[in-house]
Amino acid sequence: MEVETVVNNVICQFTDPEGNSLGPPLYLPQNAGPPQLQQIVNELLKNEEKLPYAFYISNQELVVALETYLEKNKVSVEKVLPIVYQPQAVFRIRPVNRCSATIAGHSEAVLSVAFSPDGRYLASGSGDTTVRLWDLNTQTPMFTCTGHKNWVLCIAWSPDGKHLVSGSKAGELQCWDPRTGKPSGNPLSGHKKWITGISWEPLHLNSPCSRFVTASKDGDARIWDTTLHRSVICLSGHKLAVTCVKWGGDGIIYTGSQDCTIKMWETTQGKLIRELKGHGHWVNSLALSTEYVLRTGAYDHTGKIYSSPEEMKKVALERYNKMKGNASERLVSGSDDFTMFLWEPAVSKHPKTRMTGHQQLVNHVYFSPDGQWVASASFDKSVKLWNGITGQFVASFRGHVGPVYQISWSADSRLLLSGSKDSTLKIWDIRTRKLKQDLPGHEDEVFAVDWSPDGEKVASGGKDRVLKLWMG
Repeated sequence: MEVETVVNNVICQFTDPEGNSLGPPLYLPQNAGPPQLQQIVNELLKNEEKLPYAFYISNQELVVALETYLEKNKVSVEKVLPIVYQPQAVFRIRPVNRCSATIAGHSEAVLSVAFSPDGRYLASGSGDTTVRLWDLNTQTPMFTCTGHKNWVLCIAWSPDGKHLVSGSKAGELQCWDPRTGKPSGNPLSGHKKWITGISWEPLHLNSPCSRFVTASKDGDARIWDTTLHRSVICLSGHKLAVTCVKWGGDGIIYTGSQDCTIKMWETTQGKLIRELKGHGHWVNSLALSTEYVLRTGAYDHTGKIYSSPEEMKKVALERYNKMKGNASERLVSGSDDFTMFLWEPAVSKHPKTRMTGHQQLVNHVYFSPDGQWVASASFDKSVKLWNGITGQFVASFRGHVGPVYQISWSADSRLLLSGSKDSTLKIWDIRTRKLKQDLPGHEDEVFAVDWSPDGEKVASGGKDRVLKLWMG
């Protein structure tokens, strides 16, 4: 009998996504599947509340019993089988599958869309020089914000939801009060060419929110203060246009440029801390592993309302620390050289991984809310999925017949949205690595997509001048 029990067991070693072992190797019955593994991991971690986990063997999710996996993949039971456990969101986002509203209003292409951190409002920026604010309950326009003299290229909500800032092709910026749709102060001038990116200082570092950073084609990045209504620091050092900017959770600003470099700046005096080199062409896009919690501040899927800026700051800090864990913030860059790099900028100026596979320029990169995945959109018509910790390639999503412009994640990290020149949106299932939903409906190129932080809605806009809302 004893021989038989050993034969029917497999030696497994649980590790977390960073590669740290959880206890010693264990003999597990071959008929054990994800439910049994969940129980074991919860016990090993001494979780008081049972948490959901997904399990991966060689980057492939285990969705069957161990014996089925071993047979199918012809894996030897004599070696230790490493199983990576990965925490899952405790809530589930429904995949959107229908267009719930097509809203006309803009008279030129919609160039940017962004949901507020609490998911209640939507802002859009357009080639018609206006910013519009929409009420998502009634799916009607609330305010049309006028004042820009040129195309509105980018918009960004402060993580406390109190401000919206927009940047134009003329290089000017405008802060708006989302409750009234009125400008808060005069336009902010300083940049000489168009605005390419806007990023707010994280709420856990400063509440209420008052500072943001902008990137411009003029080669500079600037830090602005909404209470002083002016640029307080100019970050100059790039030799060509600054294409993207991120304000990190540890208070460091990252800028990517057409000069092929990424620069890191401290934010009290604007001193250059470090330069990240490696790309052979323009840097187009940057993403941080903590981006979702930085964007949403104190707001989570429960919809809790806060009474004071201090309370919001405290909750935002708790969310940030929980998301980051003991690891340092990770950065991904996407470039015109068809490649991406994964960096741990606080640790080293050298990239952790060079990520290759795209056949054309990489247009947009984005970490999943849980930091476990990176998605990339390219002019080669594909979306690719990578391991967010190692940078290892995981899967290619093919289906678009034109360049992919922008991507966005569902709040539970289980679904990925892409918008393309081919006029469609597509939703990809991360577990099955397959197309979950095709969303045709736009009459022309889709330039901008966003998934609301509460997971309820998707917004898209493009060349056909309409804003579409999609729901499950």
